Amino acid sequence: MMTLDPQTTGSATQVPRLVLLVDDSRAQRRTLAVQLTRAGYHVVEAAAGDEAMRLCLERRPDIVISDWMMPGQSGLDFCRRFREMQSDRYGYFILLTSRNDKKDIAEGLRAGADEFLTKPVSGAELLARLSASERILGMEESLRNANAQLSATLGRLRETQAALDRDLREAQRLQQSLVRERHGRYGEFDLSLLMRPAGHIGGDLVGFFPINARRVGLFALDVAGHGVAAALLSGGTDQNIALQITELGLYDARPPAEILGQLNRLMIEELRTDAYFTMVYADLDFLSGQLRLVQAGHPHPMLQRADGRIERVGQGGLPVGVFPHAEYEELHLALAPGDRLFISSDGLTESESPRGQPLGEEGLNAILRTNATLRGDALLESICWSAAHYAGGERKDDISAVLIERQKMAEAPWG
Repeated sequence: MMTLDPQTTGSATQVPRLVLLVDDSRAQRRTLAVQLTRAGYHVVEAAAGDEAMRLCLERRPDIVISDWMMPGQSGLDFCRRFREMQSDRYGYFILLTSRNDKKDIAEGLRAGADEFLTKPVSGAELLARLSASERILGMEESLRNANAQLSATLGRLRETQAALDRDLREAQRLQQSLVRERHGRYGEFDLSLLMRPAGHIGGDLVGFFPINARRVGLFALDVAGHGVAAALLSGGTDQNIALQITELGLYDARPPAEILGQLNRLMIEELRTDAYFTMVYADLDFLSGQLRLVQAGHPHPMLQRADGRIERVGQGGLPVGVFPHAEYEELHLALAPGDRLFISSDGLTESESPRGQPLGEEGLNAILRTNATLRGDALLESICWSAAHYAGGERKDDISAVLIERQKMAEAPWG
């Protein structure tokens, strides 16, 4: 009588594995059952394939040892049905046979058998097969547990991503709400704003606000980091640092260079943040057409005259929040009837073609000339479309713009 050592089979686990013995010979089943029980396994028995299938459905054995030759359903057919019923876990299948032909072995493997034992069964060989089954089942269980943990982790990540997407949508709505108006008309001047973030939320912000009965303030900024300056310039009059109350109790605006200097000191000395931003701030007198402007590291505004000529405005300037004692130069412009000033972020001029060539100022000027007859939103949309077409539909950075247009006189057509 063969003997199995439970210390060497590796089957004496906390939860003993269940072995299903399938053989029409009761004596053969009992012989194997005794040895398996001594080795630390739980054993159930079946005399035929149909009974074995019922036990598989009810008990879900870890290991099946089945005779090949049985009345009715053969061990080969039973093996095929056993494989078909498995879904979430693996069962190890050993065929008992007196056959040793290679064609028979190949047929058994195709049916789903993992191992073969030749009758009469050798104790040493059975021990080896069981050791192999323990390794395979152990690896399968480890993989199944890892997959379960991975699925649970992915589920949590999906929940986190969904929450993050909701937060980003809320942040986007908040950012968009900072731009309270997209259009404005002040005397002979039409103001139009554009904001196209590359993602959920962007670092660009544009806006305008009335100063008094004849002046309006306009700004365009591109923040590297968080939008610290957004609320400082787009909030109500009590929070807008550009505004001040005169001795007569009326609102007025500080000079543009002073505003940029104050923002720079606030960023460096009080907020002490790593964020900085580039900016253009303008103070427009919409009765006279005079405009005072400061450029702080932002792309150069483009002034398109009524005859179509384009002038580059500004000397560059320093970003806000980088240098403690930065000074900002104020420029003075006069916008005549038919003139317009276009201020945009670098997301427009840095749009790249599929070959990696940036659009640049020359490309922007060409777009402005091509679209000289368009105004307001139509012009802004056409500029965006042209930039997207140039970049092959790819947009890597936010695009924002402020458009200031003075209405044309009937005798001043575009050139």
